[in-house]
Amino acid sequence: MGEKIRAAAPSVLQRSPVRPGSPFPLGATWDGLGVNFALFSANATKVELCLFDEAGERELERVELPEYTDEVWHGYLPQARPGTLYAYRVHGPYEPLAGHRFNPNKLLLDPYARATVGELTWGPELFGYEMESEDDLSFDTRDSAHLMPRCRVIDPAFTWGRERSPQVPWERTIFYETHVKGFTNLRHDLPPDMRGTYAGLASPEVVAYLRGLGVTSVELLPVHSFVDDNFLLEKGLKNYWGYNTISFFAPAMRYARSPAFAFSEFKEMVARLHDAGLEVILDVVYNHTAEGNERGPTLSFKGIDNASYYRLLPDQQRYYINDTGTGNTLNLSHPRVLQMVTDSLRYWATEMRVDGFRFDLATILGREPYGFDEGGGFLDSCRQDPVLSRAKLIAEPWDCGPGGYQVGGFPPGWAEWNDRYRDTVRAFWKGDEGQAAELAARVTASADKFNRRGRKPWASVNFLAAHDGFTLNDLVSYNDKHNDANGEGNNDGHSHNLSWNHGVEGPTDDPEIVEVRERQKRNMLATLLFSQGTPMLLAGDELGRTQDGNNNTYCQDNELNWLDWDGVDGAGRALAAFTRKLIALRQAFPVLRRGRFLTGTLNEELGVRDATWITPSGTEMEQQHWEDASARCFGVLLDGRAQVSGIRQRGSDATMLMVLNAHHDVVEFSLPEPPAGERWLLLVDTNQPELEEPEPFEFGHPYLVTGRSLLLLVLRPERGGGAALAEARAGLLAGVTPPPLPAAES
Repeated sequence: MGEKIRAAAPSVLQRSPVRPGSPFPLGATWDGLGVNFALFSANATKVELCLFDEAGERELERVELPEYTDEVWHGYLPQARPGTLYAYRVHGPYEPLAGHRFNPNKLLLDPYARATVGELTWGPELFGYEMESEDDLSFDTRDSAHLMPRCRVIDPAFTWGRERSPQVPWERTIFYETHVKGFTNLRHDLPPDMRGTYAGLASPEVVAYLRGLGVTSVELLPVHSFVDDNFLLEKGLKNYWGYNTISFFAPAMRYARSPAFAFSEFKEMVARLHDAGLEVILDVVYNHTAEGNERGPTLSFKGIDNASYYRLLPDQQRYYINDTGTGNTLNLSHPRVLQMVTDSLRYWATEMRVDGFRFDLATILGREPYGFDEGGGFLDSCRQDPVLSRAKLIAEPWDCGPGGYQVGGFPPGWAEWNDRYRDTVRAFWKGDEGQAAELAARVTASADKFNRRGRKPWASVNFLAAHDGFTLNDLVSYNDKHNDANGEGNNDGHSHNLSWNHGVEGPTDDPEIVEVRERQKRNMLATLLFSQGTPMLLAGDELGRTQDGNNNTYCQDNELNWLDWDGVDGAGRALAAFTRKLIALRQAFPVLRRGRFLTGTLNEELGVRDATWITPSGTEMEQQHWEDASARCFGVLLDGRAQVSGIRQRGSDATMLMVLNAHHDVVEFSLPEPPAGERWLLLVDTNQPELEEPEPFEFGHPYLVTGRSLLLLVLRPERGGGAALAEARAGLLAGVTPPPLPAAES
């Protein structure tokens, strides 16, 4: 950002005409003639607007906002224009014991800034107290301006053209969690300046890959402007994931080809993904900020109105409530803080046109001072809002605060990450005992958690791996985490991974181990994509991506996280083709993504059950089978004749059978007798990934289910039924050609 700015008295700075302006909207708003500046602070005594030159290096002017209305400081500058760089200095009491930490020596970012310019440089001047004294009750008089980014006034005009949201129905939704930089940074088929950027993610080559894979919704790790922690920079690391937000309206500059225009590049990315039929979902962090606890820096909220923006200990307001584990917690019980968060969400949903949000540590957003409340202010605000209620809202339903685990506890309209699904599927395929009943509940959309208040199966977001934890490849390759590269003595990250290396820790050339690992990957992917609920795939899992056993790569902005497109071998390409086949089958057969919860109860009027669980001998599972701790092989018959809605009529879906065998050895499985004139067709056998045609199966002979494998079969007429057979063949063959990958670099 250039040399340190000299602390100039307001009397020697330039003077621009200023008018009262308006308290609404908050932020810096260009109206075509000038710019209105509005900043909420309930406890400030004066607010100064600092204006900078085009380089952001020299303070040109300091304007005192002239009006204070409904706890909003505001003023209008008729000579200001888009491109104007600005920030604030806020005066008020410095009384940490009472929760106030005003310090006008600290330059502050506008919470509503639509764009930021420059990077944060760490130094003791950023702290409101004298850092050397280690006493946060002290007061620091040094100026922080030379270390701070600036806010930038934008002209929001953008030509969207024919852009339309894909509006993918929940039942067809398949999330694909990825990182803007990591997904494209090693794509040598992109120009160097596009790699790792919004433009790179929206390039024709990358869009073709995503469409070819068959996912519907790209879920991006945080793209709100965020800060690299000083303790990481000192170790040569960075906050790669981005869960350290400092601006809830400004897209991160680091992912833009031209940082000053990150907002317009983000819009172009959304337009191109939408044009390809792909939704854009943002991972958002409204539970805490980058300012940390009482010993953290003063960058924005803390210096604007600490007592309003953060939850403080009621009887010791010097200290912060730390339900996030990151030092502070945003106070969404305050109406202006709640307004900021919902304004931010509406901005991204309307102005930036994203399709939904995944909320980090979402339990915090539903927690009032008395505890979690599914009827709390934030959750009620989303439910009644005409914009947000139409967006896809996905909760990470846990945090480290009291009553923090709330899977299934969110209100109607919300989907939730389901860690019970993740852990159960991992444990089952690992071979753990006593998983049969639990697995049955999880693959049928966890009705025990979500079937209430009219919620639908899609409310359960099923996943096997996410950014936080092992990749799919590492789940089958490592027993233990290997996080030494993080510089924390391998003490960070979870140790309960439910992983299994199959005999060797890490990479191996042993063909038997390699074979079973590849089959286990196919087993888990097939389970995920054939389960009721909404699947989420971690980017690169379909290619066998590894993180070398590191299950907490939050600080690794390097090849450990970047997807190595050149390194995708034959096994990775085959796994991508197999994943495409699974996705195609899920989309081709509605019975695999029913809109109603499966109950397994007999419909007397229709004479069918929507789901029947079957033992290897072909009989219906009974209580003793569920209680058998050694039961590792069983099937579920999904009867397409069962009603698909509340209307009392027979359904017209296909009837399918999924068989799961987590035994180490072959199991003889007797298929249920098909109705007269029909036969079973084998669509998937994870032991035969190269299967290209639906394979007829002759009833009366047990199917030899390979140890640790999964089958999917469909009922079809023995003769005729050409259209039905063509449907099955099309769904199967759709996955034979792998999604387009960049050619190997010569």
